[in-house]
Amino acid sequence: MPARTRSRSTRVVGACVAALTAAAVLGACGSDDSTATSTPSATTSAAATSTSAAATTTAGAEGSAAESTQAGAPVTSPGEAATAPPAEPQTAPGFPGPTEVPTDARDAAFLDALRAEGVEPSGDGSSAINTANYICGAIDQGGSDEEIKTIVTALVGSDAVAAGVEITEEQAAQTADIYIATARSTYCS
Repeated sequence: MPARTRSRSTRVVGACVAALTAAAVLGACGSDDSTATSTPSATTSAAATSTSAAATTTAGAEGSAAESTQAGAPVTSPGEAATAPPAEPQTAPGFPGPTEVPTDARDAAFLDALRAEGVEPSGDGSSAINTANYICGAIDQGGSDEEIKTIVTALVGSDAVAAGVEITEEQAAQTADIYIATARSTYCS
């Protein structure tokens, strides 16, 4: 019988510990101020400030309530974040990247060959050049023709969608065949 009592006692103690832990966690999350910073600060919420100000006012010390609010940390309203983003977003120099992608003679030859086959690369042609780089890399790594065509078809379709052009799966597959043949003949060394 003592073993059964011990087991029941253990369960009761465990349930109490779990309840206390849950209450502590939920109590800690009850504040409206949910900002996290790397440096601790003593910010006060508007409700706590107004409560202390009301208590101080009833005690007859109106001046000290205003002084404590001004001397303390900045006060935020419950719906306002304590760490608001800057009014004007700041960007890093050179972001999002160069406006022109440098091309070499091989890139130009590949793009010209695509145009000769009736395929007009979108934008500045960097997507087509990246596709050619993929094709040559996949060939060098021993990728199967079927796998390469599947990926290139997806790339051609994605490029068309990004350019706002609607093409069918058959058109994407035909364009992929042109990309692969052109890359093999003009781009891959």
